Amino acid sequence: MAALYLLRPIPELPEAQKLSPASFADLNGWAEDDQAAALGALRRSCDRWAAAPDTRPLFTGSGMGTLADWLPACREAEEILAREEAAPAADPATLSRRARALFETRFQPFAVSNNDDREGLFTAYFLIEVAGARTPQGPLSVPLYARPSDLVQVNLGLFRPEFTGRDIAGRVEGGQLVPYPPRGQIDDGALSGKGLEIVWVDNPVDAFFLHIQGSGRVKLPDGTVVGVGYDGTNGHPYTTVGGLMIERGLLPSGGASMEAIRDWIAANPVQGAALMAENARYVFFRQLEGDAPIGAQGVPLTNGRSLAIDRKYLPLGVPMWLETTAPTAATGAGTGGGPAPFRRLMIAQDTGGAITGPVRGDIYWGTGPEAGAIAGRMKYLGRYYVLLPNAVAERLRGPK
Repeated sequence: MAALYLLRPIPELPEAQKLSPASFADLNGWAEDDQAAALGALRRSCDRWAAAPDTRPLFTGSGMGTLADWLPACREAEEILAREEAAPAADPATLSRRARALFETRFQPFAVSNNDDREGLFTAYFLIEVAGARTPQGPLSVPLYARPSDLVQVNLGLFRPEFTGRDIAGRVEGGQLVPYPPRGQIDDGALSGKGLEIVWVDNPVDAFFLHIQGSGRVKLPDGTVVGVGYDGTNGHPYTTVGGLMIERGLLPSGGASMEAIRDWIAANPVQGAALMAENARYVFFRQLEGDAPIGAQGVPLTNGRSLAIDRKYLPLGVPMWLETTAPTAATGAGTGGGPAPFRRLMIAQDTGGAITGPVRGDIYWGTGPEAGAIAGRMKYLGRYYVLLPNAVAERLRGPK
């Protein structure tokens, strides 16, 4: 749920999603990918869908059909995985071929564009681990808050179709929905003493980056690790601190990596605190069970296969084909290496405050120093396709 930086100018035209029919031959690198690596992620999304009535629209007002259009592919994916789990194929390529055949026979790709612009920004995020404690002690004094009971989130799409995928949040005072306190007020104690503290971490910068990433791990003094995951925001707009620092000449253009921002704030704590407060959005957390972070769809994320998208334009759970560039890890160094093509089947399973627009994505990269080094440096242009079930695709194509 991360991603800090927007490098391209805002288009003059209002953002509008356009879907254009394509073929699998148009997907660069499709034949070289291991589509089976995304089947587990798809299964988790399918399990989420299966718990709802199959007459439910996948995405309100989008023409993307109902769950009944999507579940047949889910059932076939489950059959492939169950068969593999019962009797693993001798050749790993066999499973990949079965997975590729599933997508090629059940789905049709559609190129996604913003008006006529196919390209957008793609970034990455990772599962951060910080030191913390169940009670404030010494430097472990910065709280991570649970979602307040008076926080009200409103799905605007229920009131106006044109607002599908957009929410507002606040609290009710005098019969009216009013804004929730911004980050600066919360950091100054607006929520203290309400019993919302899950853990305390060791500095404001760690807490800030946990907010940006949307989930993470907190290592307690006894070695126990507590997982925390995104559970909503205060509803204020997201402001990129990296963008502010570049605008003000505090960092060079293109130099607002996570490490650079962290180092600058550590060296300039007073200015850094003021900068962080300019991002009024505040993230609330919940304690997680298990090791894997949970995305906005409510399912565990898969390293390198889960994608955060803007759900104003795309539904959670859908398969996407992504073509962009990504850093590579320098061998044995734990730091980001040079860029390389990144062409991979992804599943849209998460969202993020900075992930806005018809062509915008954020790749979940995993956990650990190498994942952090790559995620912190990933800011590349790219494009993607959404894979739609045949029945939905034919309706979108219209009469022949």
